[in-house]
Amino acid sequence: MDWFEQVDGYCERTDLSYWSEPLNAVTNLAFLIAALIMWRRGVDVSGARVLCVILLAIGVGSFLFHTYATLWAVMADVVPIGIFILTYLFLTNRDIVGMPWWSAALVTALFVPYAAVMVPLLDRMPFLHISDFYWTVPLLLLIYAAFLRGPVGQGFVVGAAILCLSITLRSVDEIWCAQWPIGTHIFWHCLNGVMLGWMIDVYVRHMLAGQGAGR
Repeated sequence: MDWFEQVDGYCERTDLSYWSEPLNAVTNLAFLIAALIMWRRGVDVSGARVLCVILLAIGVGSFLFHTYATLWAVMADVVPIGIFILTYLFLTNRDIVGMPWWSAALVTALFVPYAAVMVPLLDRMPFLHISDFYWTVPLLLLIYAAFLRGPVGQGFVVGAAILCLSITLRSVDEIWCAQWPIGTHIFWHCLNGVMLGWMIDVYVRHMLAGQGAGR
């Protein structure tokens, strides 16, 4: 595999030059802003600080992908996203659901077979196949929300709703390219910055309410 091979997968990109996706690159500031805001908000919650560092890495990785547009930059983009998902699941299982750390880790690991089953199913569905992996996340949030309920459950529902809108706008980027030449991927970045910041805030509010603050 040639890690320096370049790819063109977005409406805004018209060639393989560094600044061919200026808006897609710049809108990664949404992740950095969300990370900085939540860093201050979660000052007394160690888990939130970890999530903020990963969120910062998501913004940097996505910026690299939308400028260099190489296969190594793809990894810089997607790996932090995967780490954020798994870390948030672990913290949810441990600090919100109340599992011991080893049980929380085992349940978190179940995300891998869950995604392995769901992605091929979603890949067969019209429109959903475009962002098949990402649709597994709001679905999982709604599953957790059904069991958690209360403020955290409501927060998960709001997060799932924002993410559904975000994924939809990501998916129509190439479809609407002729009508909207700058593409819709910029809204994926902006809404995801809001959504991930919101999800960290849901976790922080739960922790600061007295259920294991400072862990």
